Amino acid sequence: MTTSDSKGALSGVRVLDLSRVLAGPWATQTLADLGAEVIKVERPGIGDDTRGWGPPFHQGTDGRPGDSAYYMVANRNKASICVDFSTDEGRDILTALIPKCDVLVENFKTGHLARYGLDYDAAIALNPALVYCSVTGFGQTGPMSDRAGYDYLIQAMSGLMSVTGETDGPPTKVGLAISDLVAGLYASNAIMAALFSARQTGKGQHIDISLLDCQMAVMTNQAANTLLTGQSATRMGSRHPSLAPYQVFEASDAPVVIAVANDGQFARLCDAIGLDGLHHDARFTTNAARVENRAALEDLIMPLLKARPIICWIEALAAVGVPCGPLNTMAEALAEPQVIARQMIDTMDRDDLDQPVRVAASPLRLSETPVKVPKAPPSLGADTDQVLADLLDLGEMDIARLRKRGII
Repeated sequence: MTTSDSKGALSGVRVLDLSRVLAGPWATQTLADLGAEVIKVERPGIGDDTRGWGPPFHQGTDGRPGDSAYYMVANRNKASICVDFSTDEGRDILTALIPKCDVLVENFKTGHLARYGLDYDAAIALNPALVYCSVTGFGQTGPMSDRAGYDYLIQAMSGLMSVTGETDGPPTKVGLAISDLVAGLYASNAIMAALFSARQTGKGQHIDISLLDCQMAVMTNQAANTLLTGQSATRMGSRHPSLAPYQVFEASDAPVVIAVANDGQFARLCDAIGLDGLHHDARFTTNAARVENRAALEDLIMPLLKARPIICWIEALAAVGVPCGPLNTMAEALAEPQVIARQMIDTMDRDDLDQPVRVAASPLRLSETPVKVPKAPPSLGADTDQVLADLLDLGEMDIARLRKRGII
């Protein structure tokens, strides 16, 4: 729960955010939620690509479409400044800001920022304690380091799509940009670790985050199984390769998810659904046996579950400690009493929009340094004048001149 007068865990940390789209902004939004001051640098007149990734779009108070819902999900609690750093004066603005920041995050192609004097070597020369985080598709080294990487491509290359989908269906993309989101989470973790080190040693460092690396890391049991057996994992629909029963079943009126993770839960499941004593059957006494005899087990369970509505099974299994739940739509998930009780929806106002911005909230719960009260993702360049005045001591005439020339 947030409080307006609390200081976040990262209060006093300033982040120069040169990232766009999702992986980088997801990392910096986490830092912002935790109290860091995040200055998002955007292209004048255009901004982050995701501002135009719609529909749906929020409606502006002037009757025109505003920013997209997609942009809103990764830019909460930030300030936005417009700077064209392809120009000498724009580059000078950023090089003047770097010594005043603790962190710089960028997700340009490897080597791209060197042409503007904004690469790691140049930045660390300006600020030796700077934590400089690069987020790319394939990392700073290796045969693919110069290639652009996108979430869909990473899902395919990492093997994720090969294990996602029905057994007899085609490889399937996960329904959101999971590779970007995972990379953003790893990036924010690495940044906080590097900040801790910099505070102790006075030395910054370069963080090299690769979408492919991060997605490979979270292939976890699927990768480990393949490394152990030499056999590639396969698609199993909602089933689990190492647990049973652990999948979607059909109740009489809706799909129901049952997730049995140990023998005790299996015994209680059997008793609750009318298969008393089945857990003593040699085919099912252990999880390994149940995985081996999965088809036979399903043949016994499915007719019983199909005979009664989902609410009966949710209540009966919850009462005996067997994990069970509905297969929700997105709208149903957002309306779940538990989601509402945990305040997992942020509602934020922005003056140029005629409706509130509503997005999923930060899941972080810190008892002494709670996350910030959510502030709506900024309109393009909303904070340019204030940041340049406060941090670089630029006057109104200087700012007006830069704006007239399209630098900001």
